[in-house]
Amino acid sequence: MMLQTPSIPAFRSFGRTSGRMIWMLFASLCAVLLLAAFFGAEIYGRRSAMDAIESQSRTDANLKVALLNAVMERPRALPLLLAEDQQVIDGLSSARDGAIDTLNRKLERLVTGTQAAVLYVIGPNGIAISSSNWQEPISFVGNDYTFRDYFRKAMDEGTAEHFALGSVSKRPGLYISRRVGSAAAPLGVVVVKLEFDRLESDWRDTHRPVYVTDDRGVVLITSIPSWRFMMNKPAPEAELAVIRSSLQFGDAPLATLPIRRPRPIDTEASLVSVVLPGSGEGEYLRLATPVPTTPWHLEYLVPTDAPVAAAVREMRLLSLAVLLPILGIAAFLLWRRQAATAKIAQEQAMREELERRVVARTEDLSRARDRLQGEIADHRETEARLQIVQQELVQANRLAILGQVAAGVAHEINQPVATIRAYADNARVFLERRQTSPVDENLEAIAGLTERIGAITDELKAFARKGRAAPEPVELRSVIDGAIVLLKSRFSGRLEALAIRQPPAELRVLGNRIRLEQILINLFQNALEALEARADAKVDVSVTETNDEVAIEVADNGPGISPAILKSLFTPFNTSKERGLGLGLVISKDIVADYGGRMDVTSNESGTRFTVHLRKAKV
Repeated sequence: MMLQTPSIPAFRSFGRTSGRMIWMLFASLCAVLLLAAFFGAEIYGRRSAMDAIESQSRTDANLKVALLNAVMERPRALPLLLAEDQQVIDGLSSARDGAIDTLNRKLERLVTGTQAAVLYVIGPNGIAISSSNWQEPISFVGNDYTFRDYFRKAMDEGTAEHFALGSVSKRPGLYISRRVGSAAAPLGVVVVKLEFDRLESDWRDTHRPVYVTDDRGVVLITSIPSWRFMMNKPAPEAELAVIRSSLQFGDAPLATLPIRRPRPIDTEASLVSVVLPGSGEGEYLRLATPVPTTPWHLEYLVPTDAPVAAAVREMRLLSLAVLLPILGIAAFLLWRRQAATAKIAQEQAMREELERRVVARTEDLSRARDRLQGEIADHRETEARLQIVQQELVQANRLAILGQVAAGVAHEINQPVATIRAYADNARVFLERRQTSPVDENLEAIAGLTERIGAITDELKAFARKGRAAPEPVELRSVIDGAIVLLKSRFSGRLEALAIRQPPAELRVLGNRIRLEQILINLFQNALEALEARADAKVDVSVTETNDEVAIEVADNGPGISPAILKSLFTPFNTSKERGLGLGLVISKDIVADYGGRMDVTSNESGTRFTVHLRKAKV
């Protein structure tokens, strides 16, 4: 029996079948790789886009919070200043005829120079007696505000802030109030209303939803007017009834915002689905950040659909640009192995086809690079705009500090005024005794103190001009003696607690005598007040010098400063005194720094020691 060998056509048929199977397997592998690349590109592109959006949006949200704080900071100083204003006190106490009319005109002038919407004064019975809009049809004068939280809390606690819908103007705003007079004998309440129309308009220009909610989730300030007084989460009907009965938001229905939260990212950011008026539903990144000094939160919605789609598309193109050449090379090698015996023309055609594909992929990469360069240029332009906004915020912060400095000036001239009063009383006694020589001395001292007050107010003007007087050599002994003279009237009979080791007469330091006296007056006064109830009160004052520096030490044997106060001792308005402003040490440290020195403090249960380091004047 003879064996039959396969014919040549059979071998060719087997070769073609085997080749088709190899190419089918290769095509299947390419399809799997492409699908995996598309899926991976979508995951990575979405994640990288979300990270970039969140990082940039968090910066934007922080800037918006800083701008909101800057807008509120300046009006907050008005009630503090007006609560001590004599015309406000006269209007509330009816101390003289025409006091109300004078107060109306004063408030009308003040409101035009600030960011406040309305300034008004409420009597202790809750009836408004004066207002900056006293001549307008919607004047607040004569309205009863006893039902408002900002009136009740100010009368009880001294100060309050309350966001509500105006009962007369029907416009929402933040009401900042402060009690006039003491808690035992209140004269009334000063109120400033701050509206945020301009801020909301600026937010609307960005075309990204921004809104501020209170601690109950009610929208107070928003770039979308229809969202005002809506709630960022459903609330129980009992809680809604309490809010409606307070009339804080008028007859607003307190509906829930059209926001759904599919999945959280972290505690401060989450992906949400939002239905915007006129735009339909879309996916947004929601960031929430607290507003310092308030119980509010700022919430910022950033659209993610377009950026995420662009990032995914870009990553897919990039993966194709990398994967296709690799697959093409693999296909070429496979083809070359199977087509080793093919004609040279066919091999050249395949090579040209491969090169064409590589060129196409390279062009895709070039277009992707051009898009990236365009996005980098856009980011640089955004950074430049952010720097301009930051500079504007710094200037707004300086205006807020100027209000604090004005309060500090009132604190610093209090001591010279008290001394002037003491000299005036002494002069009256000497005149009754017909002793003219001491009267002349007292009047000369009063004249010197008035010059001191003028020098202090000049300091405020210098601050506003961003400048200070140049330092000059000052005799240190005369500075110490001047400070003691100003303290005699207030601490009569208690100055023996001061144990002063006088420096040499020729010792001089760089500074200004008036400003250096301010430092010592604050330190001596704080030490004597801390020792007020001690029988063994003692304040040691000593001076040591080196080649370049003079150190003045003021040490007392008082109870020391509590750690809570000591931690932020040089922070404005930080004080342990019942009637103190907390500005004396802040002003003193700033004066020392102006003249190139520094101030140190140590404190424990056995006493407190302040050391003032000043530059020594060269002889």
